[in-house]
Amino acid sequence: MTEQSVWSWLTTAASWQGEEGILHRLWEHVWLSGVSVLVACLIALPLGIWLGHLGRGGTVAINLANIGRAIPTLGVIILFAVSPLGLNTWTLIATLVVFAAPPILANAYVGVSTVDRDAKESARGMGMSGGQVLRRVEVPLALPLIAAGIRTSTLQVVATATLAGYTGNGTLGQIVFRGFNVNLDYLVVGGAILVAALALVTELLLGLLQRLVTPAGLRVRGRGPVRDASTLGRPERAVVTA
Repeated sequence: MTEQSVWSWLTTAASWQGEEGILHRLWEHVWLSGVSVLVACLIALPLGIWLGHLGRGGTVAINLANIGRAIPTLGVIILFAVSPLGLNTWTLIATLVVFAAPPILANAYVGVSTVDRDAKESARGMGMSGGQVLRRVEVPLALPLIAAGIRTSTLQVVATATLAGYTGNGTLGQIVFRGFNVNLDYLVVGGAILVAALALVTELLLGLLQRLVTPAGLRVRGRGPVRDASTLGRPERAVVTA
């Protein structure tokens, strides 16, 4: 294999066309990742926000996040493969949701639960109900960390969705595993480059989105973005972002 063969494959129009082409596999990868993250958000965000508002269940939320990280994704895929459910698009999505939900849950909980107490008391002093405090104060101030959780989760899912190719269920991973099966190194390397490029573009776009939802007063210069609730050393760091 040479660099030239990889470059030639990536720049040949035929490589991008058809059901086995790059564009089709890229769409499968983006669709599978996007649906998985969306379902994870629908499950984990309301739960994390509500637990954070109550100020309870923090240990459960963080422990669930840690357990979720410890689950081997390929192992779950194999379990589905040998179960009566079988391995299909929806069981793959279920696997990725299990992997995607923990960072979203943990970051939503920490983001809401660490909102400044004085801000919440001021809102209540203005006559706001508990629900209004949640919608108008807690959630807006927690948005940077909530966005960070979604950002972390999405990047993990984009990378992990490559395993779907091992099962023959599309995504850019199928290019990589096809390269292994037919012993074509340029497919393996080219597919890996495409996955890395997709992850990089996703990181840049979500980093921009995280910055846009962060009020200027909550940005701290000279520090990197908080990417995961488990990295928080102190509660006040929950509002730090890029």
